[in-house]
Amino acid sequence: MKSMSRKQQILQALAEMLEEGAGHKITTARLAERVGVSEAALYRHFPSKARMFEGLIEFIEETIFTRINRILDEEERALARTQAVLYLLLAFAERNPGMCRILAGDALAGEVDRLRDRVAQFFERVDLQLKHIIRESGLLEDMTTPMEPAVASNLLLAVVEGRIAQFVRSHFNRKPTDHWDDQWEVLASGIFGVAPVAQTETG
Repeated sequence: MKSMSRKQQILQALAEMLEEGAGHKITTARLAERVGVSEAALYRHFPSKARMFEGLIEFIEETIFTRINRILDEEERALARTQAVLYLLLAFAERNPGMCRILAGDALAGEVDRLRDRVAQFFERVDLQLKHIIRESGLLEDMTTPMEPAVASNLLLAVVEGRIAQFVRSHFNRKPTDHWDDQWEVLASGIFGVAPVAQTETG
């Protein structure tokens, strides 16, 4: 248990350092100082800095996909499911600025390729889930969507990724959820051809 507790401290410190901005290079020496241990102690818990980043990516994956599954259990309609999933992503990003630098990719510059590949796989999984939800709207709810499910899911994910990138680029001042209700209304009308329901705050 003590080992797991120290791992969590290391990951939390790494996330906090990422939140400080792109101008600060994260080294294991600085991270060890933040945690209050030696570099050797860091490597007893994580064999490399890349593995530390993987630990944060695993946290993102587990948090998002656990909550997506909860949304699918609680919401029956495709429109409400899509709205809740998108808001989940934006709210998570807003509450975890350091994680946004991982999702946007800038924190992974100079790191091993497998980290960027894993982030890409994360977004591919979200895209697949959105595509499935939108496809079901036609099969189960007899809704005729103006766009093919793959095209619609790509558009929605591009908007979310763009908002996360803006958040990072603005030094976390331009919040991902700002003006989202108005923008979602336009997106929902274009993709589902109907007005959205009231915002579901999931996340």
